[in-house]
Amino acid sequence: MTIYNLHIFDRNGTCLYYVEWNRRKSAGMSQSEEFKLMYGMIHSIKSFVSRISPTDLKDGFLNFKTNRYKLHFFETPSGLKIVINTDLGVGNIRDTLHQIYSNIYVEYVVRNPVCDLDKPITSELFQTKLDEFIRGLPFFPSRIN
Repeated sequence: MTIYNLHIFDRNGTCLYYVEWNRRKSAGMSQSEEFKLMYGMIHSIKSFVSRISPTDLKDGFLNFKTNRYKLHFFETPSGLKIVINTDLGVGNIRDTLHQIYSNIYVEYVVRNPVCDLDKPITSELFQTKLDEFIRGLPFFPSRIN
């Protein structure tokens, strides 16, 4: 099973962090265009899910899958959004996304006085800890660099 990439967006749609592990990109779109499309899609899906739901949703939109990948979504009360794309074999990783937020983002970005929460994340410690965490997951193949 494979993790392709991860996005972290702030409440305004700014991509604060992006990393890839095993993704084959298609040419023709800039990274900033991709970030805008990803955030717009997440915003639209969240809105659509809340409008068509027959009851009030506690968690709302958690994930969706296509015939090629599965997108997992986690949003904090402050509006921070974490998006991970995986292969179809990865099950529910809501707890994993929560761990990324509470044990890595909060620890190495929020509690870091050098990090500006409104700016892209440049902390090498955050990047290293996130990469170690992802590579340690049971569904991350060890053959990927």
